[in-house]
Amino acid sequence: MKVNVIGTSGSGKSTLARGISQKLNIPYIELDALFWRSDWQGTPDEQFFARLEEKMAASESWVIDGNYKRSQPVKWRNIDVIVWVDYSFGRTLFQAVKRAATRAWGGQEIWAGTGNYETFRKSFFSRESIILWTLKTYRKNRRQYEALLRDPAWQHVRFVRLRSPQQTEVFLRDLTQL
Repeated sequence: MKVNVIGTSGSGKSTLARGISQKLNIPYIELDALFWRSDWQGTPDEQFFARLEEKMAASESWVIDGNYKRSQPVKWRNIDVIVWVDYSFGRTLFQAVKRAATRAWGGQEIWAGTGNYETFRKSFFSRESIILWTLKTYRKNRRQYEALLRDPAWQHVRFVRLRSPQQTEVFLRDLTQL
């Protein structure tokens, strides 16, 4: 089973992907952890894709969280299920703000060994703000994901669209296999 959990920043992709991983006892691959290096430097695509390929090849089944549209040809090569966390704009923004504030307040390193931390300045008062990113990408991502649902190239893939935390809770609770 190969699963990709997608959704706008702050939607709850990572939380759901970890839940699926635990419930189905399959490896969890976090794209952000593969991409971000120290001092918030991104990994060049060639290295990023190689790291992703390595993680995917290590197991017959896995669940990936994250979008990184440019990685679609790699991660969707043999994908079985795409789970779209499609909460309302208000809910998604609330979750993004809450997560940013919690991370900034807690001062915890986000990905081990990177030295990357959320700060109030970075999260709320900079051009690299995850809040600003959520505001800028929410509608665009929804249009792209809806187009994917209709795209004949992906009709062999099972899409699961979760529109509320309650639907997500039921989905995860009742999950035995995908």
